[in-house]
Amino acid sequence: MGKINFGRVVLGGLAAGLILNIGEYLLNDKVLATQMAEMFRRCGFPKPGTNFIVIAVVITFVLGIVIVLGYAAIRPRFGPGPRTAIYAGLFAWFGVVVYRQVIVVGLGLEPVNVFGLVLVWEFVEYLVATLVGAWLYQEA
Repeated sequence: MGKINFGRVVLGGLAAGLILNIGEYLLNDKVLATQMAEMFRRCGFPKPGTNFIVIAVVITFVLGIVIVLGYAAIRPRFGPGPRTAIYAGLFAWFGVVVYRQVIVVGLGLEPVNVFGLVLVWEFVEYLVATLVGAWLYQEA
């Protein structure tokens, strides 16, 4: 079993984070702009400002690194390649997106039709990000 190449984890993770950030921007600021504005209004939240955006972008890059680290960690058991990357992406998607969306819908903050759209959109987003990040990863 080889050692994890943390330099390549960071490289692949930053690429995955870039894809996730672009996907989140398109989903939340373009596709769901009306629904997001309505949710903020209903909850009495101000529109997210620069501080929030910086935090969200940085933590999404960190998430990309964590996802590629997960790929690197399971790679010895499942073997290198896209199948293992898909496993890592599904694990992250379920742990981040499905969990969050069930809670948000359960609290009545988001309608069910948005729930389905977000699940499908982010399913594709997470798999593409993980596949790209895993493609850039190589053992030391």
